[in-house]
Amino acid sequence: MRNKGVIVFLTVIITALCLYYLSFTFISNRVQRDAEAYATDNVGNVDFSKKQSYLDSVWRLPVYRFLGAEFTYKEVKETELGLGLDLQGGMHVTLEVSPVEIVRGLSGNSKDATFNQAVETAQERAKTSNEKFVDIFYDAWKEKAGDRKLNSVFATAANRGRISLETSDAEVLKLIDNEVENAIERSFNILRTRVDRFGTAQPNIQRIQSSGRIQIELPGVDNPERVRNLLQGVAKLQFWEVAEINEFGDAIERANAILVAEAQAQRGAGQEPAEQPEQDGDEDDEEGDLARQLAEGADGDDFSSDVSPLLSLLQANYGLVYDLKDTVTINRILAREDVRSVLPRDVRFLWSVKPQKADGQELLELHAIKTPRGTEQAPLEGDVITDARQSYDQSSRPAVSMQMNADGARKWRKLTSESIGRRIAVVLDDYVYTAPTVQGEIPSGQSEITGNFTIEEAKDLANILKSGTLPAPTRIVEEAMIGATLGVEAQNQGIYSMVAGLVLVVLFMVAYFAKGGFIAIAALVFNIFFILGILAQLGAALTLPGIAGIVLTIGMSIDANVLIFERIKEELRNGAGILQAISSGYNKAFSAILDSNVTTFLTGAILYALGQGPVKGFAIVLMIGIASSFFSAVFITRVIVYWMSKKGDKSSISFSTPYSRNALSNLNIDFMSKRKVAYIISTGIIVVGLAVAAVNGLKFGVDFTGGRTYTVEFSEPVTTTDIKTGLDAQMDGSVEAKTFGGNNILKITTSYLINEDSDEANREVEERVLAGITEITGFNRVNDARRLEANSFALIGSSKVGATVADDIKNSSMEAMFFALVAIFLYILLRFRKWQFSLASIIALVHDTAFVIAAFAIASALGATFEIDQVFIAAMLTVVGYSINDTVIVFDRIRENISNRGTSKLVTMFNDAINQTMSRTLITSATTLIVVLVLLVFGGEVLAGFSFALLIGVLVGTYSSIYIASPIVVDLMKREIAQEKAAEETKKVA
Repeated sequence: MRNKGVIVFLTVIITALCLYYLSFTFISNRVQRDAEAYATDNVGNVDFSKKQSYLDSVWRLPVYRFLGAEFTYKEVKETELGLGLDLQGGMHVTLEVSPVEIVRGLSGNSKDATFNQAVETAQERAKTSNEKFVDIFYDAWKEKAGDRKLNSVFATAANRGRISLETSDAEVLKLIDNEVENAIERSFNILRTRVDRFGTAQPNIQRIQSSGRIQIELPGVDNPERVRNLLQGVAKLQFWEVAEINEFGDAIERANAILVAEAQAQRGAGQEPAEQPEQDGDEDDEEGDLARQLAEGADGDDFSSDVSPLLSLLQANYGLVYDLKDTVTINRILAREDVRSVLPRDVRFLWSVKPQKADGQELLELHAIKTPRGTEQAPLEGDVITDARQSYDQSSRPAVSMQMNADGARKWRKLTSESIGRRIAVVLDDYVYTAPTVQGEIPSGQSEITGNFTIEEAKDLANILKSGTLPAPTRIVEEAMIGATLGVEAQNQGIYSMVAGLVLVVLFMVAYFAKGGFIAIAALVFNIFFILGILAQLGAALTLPGIAGIVLTIGMSIDANVLIFERIKEELRNGAGILQAISSGYNKAFSAILDSNVTTFLTGAILYALGQGPVKGFAIVLMIGIASSFFSAVFITRVIVYWMSKKGDKSSISFSTPYSRNALSNLNIDFMSKRKVAYIISTGIIVVGLAVAAVNGLKFGVDFTGGRTYTVEFSEPVTTTDIKTGLDAQMDGSVEAKTFGGNNILKITTSYLINEDSDEANREVEERVLAGITEITGFNRVNDARRLEANSFALIGSSKVGATVADDIKNSSMEAMFFALVAIFLYILLRFRKWQFSLASIIALVHDTAFVIAAFAIASALGATFEIDQVFIAAMLTVVGYSINDTVIVFDRIRENISNRGTSKLVTMFNDAINQTMSRTLITSATTLIVVLVLLVFGGEVLAGFSFALLIGVLVGTYSSIYIASPIVVDLMKREIAQEKAAEETKKVA
């Protein structure tokens, strides 16, 4: 075998890389176990605040050493294979920047009655519309104001130079659009900084470009109220004078002396320093366990070197600069009462927003901010800035120009005249973004900030400065809170499904392919290992749909080996020697394997590009699984097979058992003659199912309809009918209740107050649900599900999706389906060179999709209701990928038969191709069905709809590749068949 050394080399390298990246996951788990042990008392109770304190204390300390390199816990968490919200628990939030406030702000908060009526009307219509708010507002304005122009409201002093009484409505709307877009970008940058500072591992924040919303995921977060306050808080931009080191150097020395004396006394007495009390506010999440650090020392060196000097002066005339990992200790020290007592009362310490790299270190500057009389009112606030933009200074270096209003210009002139030669800090959310030195008094509101900026940094600073120009608060339009109990349950369900599916597939493959089955299983193990390793390398989080993707890959990844082994068996039956049969089997199966994998990969790529939320996680795993299974099944197994068959015909390798040697071979079924019957059956089932759906409707999940869902765990089983009936009476008949993973856990969904997005509405709905449950059952509510007692219940999860968010999900799902079909059509046209094959494959896919939807409707009519939600869309696109995979295998054999046509008729070649691939089709379907059935049984309520869709999809996909796709190609090629018949008749006459 050629290139065997290259394949072995690549396998070793990939395996080593996967082991390296997965090692971070093991280290992270070890630290987590240590933290839990540290926080567990003698009777087994875990103090979660103490556990978090431990993790905070080691956040920037080395916890892993590999080949001389040290990695802090923060770096380990960034590199580990993370768990998604559904597995780890945490919070998912989608925010929207309020365009209403931007429009009002641009008008100077106009009191014009017509303007305010138009804004209120637009605000009401926007609740149920997908149009941009600016367009909705303009339609309302034209209804209320008639021919009156927008400039009559927006031509204010603040907009001088941008809007005048000559400005057209189109120009005003363009300006408003730009301000809304800029506000979204500013909010994104501010939120990104806040989330990075929040202290959670692997946070994810991204803009949804189509809607202008901002999506944030915070795995492991268990304090939703704090998250809401953090994310919805209005940005606070301020300008402060900076105190230089020579103004308080003596105080620093006194504080340093206190700490050194205390530490030396405690060390000399053999005592551990007393643990400092926790501080309130956000500071807790960044501060560590100082007592433990002081007692042990960072590296076991002399204690005084860990804290002395307290504030090391690295740049004598500039500021205080520290290694990033020391900032936790510095924060704790500065919070101590004895230290604060000797520091100036009119000085406040704030960190720079991001570190600078120097000599391999990450250094962060601590700024001493002057606060006369301890006031929090800055000399200048950000609301005076009317504009800011990236520019260039006299040396053509990136700079920032800003413009202030008259009041701001007056205050700015006074502040700069008193600070010549000193620094002024630009502070947002208590972090310093820049602190330039004032070169001279600035008499006007037009200023330029220079420094060592890149263009991107200058643009970011301009956006930060503009954050004070208009009030643009963000509001939460979607949020989901998943409790830890639900996360553990989800993990167990995924693991059980994967293990059970793997065991059953192993038994089947060995029973059917003998030693060849062991080779296929070896490839499968490599495949799963590669998937997990590559996910870790990409920094991706593993979600429950992602685990479903792995389970599905267990079934699909053996398809290539089934193709190869069936080809080898076919060659052996034709009399070829073992080495020749192996070579021919791999070569002849390659094109079919390539085409089937590419089409499935295209489906995953489109799903990733257009999907949202957990669908993306599924798509990532699917794409990685396809790529790694192709490599392991085609290349790694070939190396193993050639090694086991190096003795030629004397080798002990085998690809069949006595029971499977001639199974499904020499079939001669006339499938094409049955095609009209198949058309009638398929059409009948689809029509009946869609008719049922039209009458009864389909059960759409909350992410499609909008609503609020609450997951409630009871101390004992309860009757869902009683809960539904009781809550219906209190909430306008808008309630659904069903068991969720156990008969003592209910998932309660309601659309009550769905168009209200306020915190008050959220609280009202939640209180109605919980109070209703108490009244109906007589149970008491507890706050922690782990402390359930008799006759009690606890809320373990909740989610909210606004109607406009639901529309976004539906639209993105439709886009994904459409573009997947287009991509598949073009690829098959490129590969098979006949439009009939492309069109037939698309018709078959539409048939399969419609069949699954019809099956859902019929199942619902029979009492087995499954939700259609985001995960269902993932299942449908997976069905599309699986079905096209099956169809392409048959098409590839048809193409091969046509190229070796001889005197065979076209219809005969189609029948022969289906018969020749029947063993592979049924074996692949059987192994995939094994996995899907296991997923349906063990996957839990979360994946019930997903599993049912896959079950129907695999069955109908197998059926359609035989009775729909290939027959349609025959019907579309009637002209060629007619020509064949005419030629045959002519030959008979002759």
